[in-house]
Amino acid sequence: MFIALVAFAAALLWAPHAGRPAVLHLILAVGAMPLIFGAMSHFIPVLTRTRAAAAGLHGIPVLALAGGVLVVGAFSMPDLYWGRYAGALLALTATGALLAWSRRRRAGMLGRPHPGLAWYDTALACLVLALLAILAGAVWPQQAIALHRFHLHLNTLGFVGLTAVSTLAVLLPTVVGRPDPQVGPRLRRDLPWATAGTLLVAIGAAWFGPLAWIGGALWAVPLVRLGTSWLRLYRAEILALHGAAPLLAAALAGLALSMIFGAMAPLAAEGGFRATQPALAFVGGFMLPLVSGTASQLLPVWLRPGIQSDWHARLRVRLGRYGGVRAVLFFLGGIAAGLGREWGLLLGAAMLIWFLLQAAAALLQAFVIQRGNLS
Repeated sequence: MFIALVAFAAALLWAPHAGRPAVLHLILAVGAMPLIFGAMSHFIPVLTRTRAAAAGLHGIPVLALAGGVLVVGAFSMPDLYWGRYAGALLALTATGALLAWSRRRRAGMLGRPHPGLAWYDTALACLVLALLAILAGAVWPQQAIALHRFHLHLNTLGFVGLTAVSTLAVLLPTVVGRPDPQVGPRLRRDLPWATAGTLLVAIGAAWFGPLAWIGGALWAVPLVRLGTSWLRLYRAEILALHGAAPLLAAALAGLALSMIFGAMAPLAAEGGFRATQPALAFVGGFMLPLVSGTASQLLPVWLRPGIQSDWHARLRVRLGRYGGVRAVLFFLGGIAAGLGREWGLLLGAAMLIWFLLQAAAALLQAFVIQRGNLS
């Protein structure tokens, strides 16, 4: 978790001095991919009601991290051009291993799995396709630009987007402490819309633009349904000054924002609008509040698994302090970044560093209190 947060902060501070591919891969390949793999290895046993992951499975996020580091190095140093393909191959190996493990867990469980598992498996399948597209570019250079666009959208909307939306649908009710009785049926109903939307956006961005508009409209269906449900059930918590709920809601709004910027991009190219940067809006408005909000809720569980106690509750309160303020500023930073304003990413970096310092202070205080109680 901390490796991902530090990678995000470093990428945002590095952004004015580095090329966009290097920055995006530092965020997505070094920060997000290993973090998501680690989270999946924790949640898949929960979703399948099976035993916890074996210790050997913890090497999968490390393998993905190594692949991400190679890719960032390749974009940063021209002499390491081969690292793009070596890194993609390592990440593909890690993704395939995690997907195969998830399918084995599904086959060995009793009863039906939670519908979130299908979202995870589909997200991993999208990442497999995205990484295969990079490898295909090595033997099909005349399609390299189109395959890069295909890879980018399968990575962002497919791998990260599908994972995040399915996790958010379950996580926000957990944060608030009031269940959403429709979350399971809604996830089952919305997965075909999100999957079709992802594929159409990726194919459209690569080869036939009108398909991307249709895909964006399909993706809007699960986003609107989830957002409407949240506003009906959790409005007070979403608009609160403190807590993880405002950050998780800001992440959902940021994902919708990045899609709007994506729809505006072709019009901007024709001179109708200010030039837009959908990928930067995705990072600043979606990923930053998503990771910091998720960390506010789950970090206590990962540090001390098992029965929840006052220690976990107090730590969550400290981690979520002024979460509503950060959520608003993350969203504003995402808008600015999407409009190509450099200060938008710097604002996101500042909010992320604020959270890191707050988390470090909260953890130090929590463990000092714990040691005092034990003595």
